Amino acid sequence: MFNRNFFIENIKTLFYALIIAIIIRSLLLQPFYIPSSSMEPNLLVGDRLFVTKYSYGYSKHSFPFSPPIFKGRLFENEPKRGDVIVFKTPADNRTDYIKRLIGLPGDKIQFIDSNLYLNNSEILKSRLSKKNKIYCGNNLLDVLTFEELLPNKKKYIAVYSKNFTFKNSDLFQVPDNHYFFLGDNRDCSKDSRFLTSVGYVHKDNLVGKAQFIFFSSDKSIGSFFSFWKWNKSIRFNRFFKKIE
Repeated sequence: MFNRNFFIENIKTLFYALIIAIIIRSLLLQPFYIPSSSMEPNLLVGDRLFVTKYSYGYSKHSFPFSPPIFKGRLFENEPKRGDVIVFKTPADNRTDYIKRLIGLPGDKIQFIDSNLYLNNSEILKSRLSKKNKIYCGNNLLDVLTFEELLPNKKKYIAVYSKNFTFKNSDLFQVPDNHYFFLGDNRDCSKDSRFLTSVGYVHKDNLVGKAQFIFFSSDKSIGSFFSFWKWNKSIRFNRFFKKIE
């Protein structure tokens, strides 16, 4: 016999659970999956990470489907140079990208002889290795690995192809209320250097700050359901790793 009250109570429970999940996702934490190698070696394809939505305040992009419920940002906080940030690409205001913040409003950025310059000063980098291989899609690149130091003392790892395919650039000057992003895998990243596809990112397009990896797996070895391959496919050493 159909129990109408039981059915209604279950619908209510599912509805409340959905509302709570939307609130958590919109205001607190949102999980993201890394689909490309543009942030290697710091973020690998298959990493799953949490992004804090409150770090820079809230815009329409903080909510599912980016509803135009208000303009600008509420409870706005300025991001720091070197933060790893998820943002909506200016090209369509829908696609999520994750890159490292290099340029703040008013900054001048340029690559000269494969060296990164910020406001006419070269970003200091120390070579860590010259024998590494890093993925670019399905291909392996021979790369030089550096530790770069930003003016605010933020350090991070960046890699450059041994062929230095991106040697020189035009001078980029970041407009007001915009930011300039780079991938850590410098010769395999579509980022703010490419003005027609990404370019300068408006502050309202910031989604949140990447904080830590909670799960990671190498799908080239096996899917999650291939439990007999878990010892090889799941990267246990990356669980709860803080993102620098």
